[in-house]
Order: sequence, then structure tokens, then C-alpha cells
Amino acid sequence: MVSVQQWTGREASALRAALRMSTRAFAEHLGVALRTVAKWESLGSETHPRPDTQAILDTALSRADTATHARFEARLFPERKAARPADYETWTEDIERAVVCVSRQDFPFASTLLNRWLGSHDPHDLDDKGLYLYGRSLVLLGDVQRDQGAILGPLSARQSYLTARGMFSELDIPRRLAQIELSLAVVQEMSGQLDACARWYEQLAGDERLSRRDRARARLWIGTALSKEGNNAHATTVMAAATREFEELGEPEDWSVAHQKLALAHRGAGNLTQALHCIDIARTTGTVDSPMQRVRLDTAYGHILLSDAATRNDGLSVLDEAAQVARLYGLSHQLRSIEGIRKGQQG
Repeated sequence: MVSVQQWTGREASALRAALRMSTRAFAEHLGVALRTVAKWESLGSETHPRPDTQAILDTALSRADTATHARFEARLFPERKAARPADYETWTEDIERAVVCVSRQDFPFASTLLNRWLGSHDPHDLDDKGLYLYGRSLVLLGDVQRDQGAILGPLSARQSYLTARGMFSELDIPRRLAQIELSLAVVQEMSGQLDACARWYEQLAGDERLSRRDRARARLWIGTALSKEGNNAHATTVMAAATREFEELGEPEDWSVAHQKLALAHRGAGNLTQALHCIDIARTTGTVDSPMQRVRLDTAYGHILLSDAATRNDGLSVLDEAAQVARLYGLSHQLRSIEGIRKGQQG
């Protein structure tokens, strides 16, 4: 670790930046006057702290963690090539590969790609770039855990998202933070906390940190939570507004998914004709043919068919096929949904 023989304002300013502190916070951290820190910032190497302050700065540096030392050295010696703890280009490529694997529900290989990095690096030893990649890897691992139904507990989607949120908070990347909050709201919905997640979705639907598409998705999911609570009339109104927004944005897949969710809300409201109309649109317009989407579509379609005695057997057959695909790809949450629909019909 780098040490300082003689502190000047330049080294002191570099330490403040490495600690990611404001001038006021740094002054409080050291126990010196704010004007002293301001002097270091303005005069740089032309000013030398007093001997007692030199000792304070020595202590602050010695107590800093490894990542802070790395940032401190990088600021003092920008001409040196930073010793990277990982091959970031390869890590980035593995993240991109994992994204594709998650979209195809190839969870084992996605987990392998992500855990080879998460398991071999301590985030406290990473610089900002490494911390960013670590956070992205955690979010993707959370997506894997969520889609497999591991939503709560120490090895769950919620825990992965929370850890990633702390990293992006440290890096001060608002858009990533808001996206993680949206994922956490989904986990809350999956765990049955429908009223709380509906309120959270409503906040995120107006959150400027998110893209317009993500805000529309949050609005759609308000309707999902309302529909699950039995408030189907309000749900269809909210979902219809989100559907129109997806059309304006030119997002065909989101538009198709919105019709799938609208279909279930209409079924809940007892309007089977409109439910069948919406699910037909969803089944014929989807642009992503993934196992997850096939299971969701077939589950919704089977649920609607079960609601009419004349098509009940067809509905059971569709649900059987959906369950087989869900088992094949380890989609535990979808399997539980299918079982719940069956029990509801038996009851």
C-alpha cells in the first residue's frame, strides 16, 4: 500500500476523493476545520499541513480499506497502469452471455458464468469498474433466483438485489438503483405482499430515474397486483393505460405481455369474451419465444379456459403442457401458480 512521506494539499485532496467524501464530511472525519480542507483543495502541493495534522492524515490513510488505497494511488499516480483484480473485458463478456442465458432460462450455465466472478473476488478489493461489474452480476443472479422461485431468505433474489443496491448506491448510479427497486417490488409481489407492492409500483411509475418504458412496466404491474387482490375493474383501467403507452413507445413485446395480463384481469371480472380476445392477441403477437413466456401464456390461457365449463377439459390440457415445460426448466414459481389454479378449480 502507498504511504506518504510528506503530506501536501494534493495528497490530502486525493485521500478525500478516495474516501468518496465531501469537503465537509472529510473535515469532520479528520476533526479539522472546513476552511483547512478547502485550503488543501485550492492550493494543492503548494500548502503543507501542520505536523499534528500530518499525523492525523497518516492515521486516516492507515485505517482506509484496500479499495480506498487503490483509488488513492490511482489519483496520485495516474500514469501507472492500475493493477486490475480481474479481466474486466472477459467479465463483461460473461455478463452479456449470462443475460442471453437468463432470457432462455438456461439457469445452470448463467449461474456458472456469474459465480465464477462473484465467488473469486471480494467487492471491497475492487475499484469502481470492478464494483459496477460485481453489482451487475448480482442483479443477474437475483434474476436467476427470482425466476427459479427463490425469492426470500439468505440465498435468494431479494438478498442479491439488496446487496447490489448497496453497491450502486456507493457508486451513485440512480438509474441502476431505481431498476433494482423495481425488481425488489416484483419480489414483494411474488411473496404475496400485494398492497405494499402496488404502492411501491405506483411510486416507481412516476420515478424520473427510470426510463419511460420501465415506468410503463411499473404501471402495468400496479394492475397485476390489483387484479391478484380481486380489484379487477380498476386493474383493467390501469393496464389499458400502460398498454397504450407501450404502443406509443414501439415496444411490441411489452404490448403483447400487457394483453396477457389484461386477459387475466378481464377473466377475474367475469368478462370471458374480452379475456379470450386479449389472450388471443398475446398469443399471436409475442416476439420472444422463451420457455418462461410460453409457460406464462399457456398458464393464462388455461386459466381462462377453465373458467367456462364448456372448455374446462381444454384448459386442464393446456395447464398440463405448461407444467411440463415449467418442470423442465426449473420454473418453480410458475409451477406453484399452476398448482394454485388447479386447486382453485377443485375447490
